[in-house]
Amino acid sequence: MPRLLNRLPGQSLRIGVSGFAVSLLKVSRWFGPRAELLAEQPFSPEGVGALHAHHAIGLALRELLAGQDVQGWPAGFVLADDLARMWSVTPPAQAARLADLEAAAALRFHSLYGEPAGGWKIVADWDTGQPFFAAAMPQPLLATLEQAAADHGMAVVEVLPHFVTAWNRWQGALKDGAWFGQVHDHLLTLAIIASRRLHAIRAMPVPRGADQYWLAQTLQREALLAGVDAPQLLQLCGQVPPLLAKPAANAGQISCSTLGAAAPGEDSWSLASVLACGGLAA
Repeated sequence: MPRLLNRLPGQSLRIGVSGFAVSLLKVSRWFGPRAELLAEQPFSPEGVGALHAHHAIGLALRELLAGQDVQGWPAGFVLADDLARMWSVTPPAQAARLADLEAAAALRFHSLYGEPAGGWKIVADWDTGQPFFAAAMPQPLLATLEQAAADHGMAVVEVLPHFVTAWNRWQGALKDGAWFGQVHDHLLTLAIIASRRLHAIRAMPVPRGADQYWLAQTLQREALLAGVDAPQLLQLCGQVPPLLAKPAANAGQISCSTLGAAAPGEDSWSLASVLACGGLAA
């Protein structure tokens, strides 16, 4: 018997998609809890090559939604960052058209990842006057998500990488001179900010026991590679290790503070369910 969902104003669905599970949340702006976990469907990535990963995700989505009455609901998909690609683009001189910016983004994509951008959908904060942020998602995966939504009568309102949901949520709360980062599944996705603009994006594993010494060394190295000054503050969201979320104890350290609070019960959720909750307002 499908579970009946009664939709109130301001409510929608969030579906988290990773390489090992898909998760369904009901989210609300005004009524009830901010996020309610409805279902999760894990699947094994073992033996699933890149050509078949989207098919495996599609099968898991069908299993996930089979027990839910989601007809007519708006739904947003949040993709794990390793399913997408993100980079910064410098617009060409005298660029005046969207086509110029799209071509520059595609060329930069090919330079960074060694493959044409034809099989990817690129979205960006298009800007003719200064570097802008771009993200690409695989077209086969997007087709899989859109088909799953259509099969169950849902309206797709957005498909975004996990980091983008966090950046959209928190960029207005960043302090002058601070960098931004998101921690999920022991991975730090770092936004290097210079002159109040997103300068570069880096992703790096967070080792167990990482402390402020590791943080200072990491940020100083990334600043050197990017050709910018190291920050005095790193503002983080997500699953921030307690040893990092501290003010600097001496001049050689970099302060770190956290943004936002977990949803009720989120501390017991799986990684896929936390992924689906990414970027929600407290």
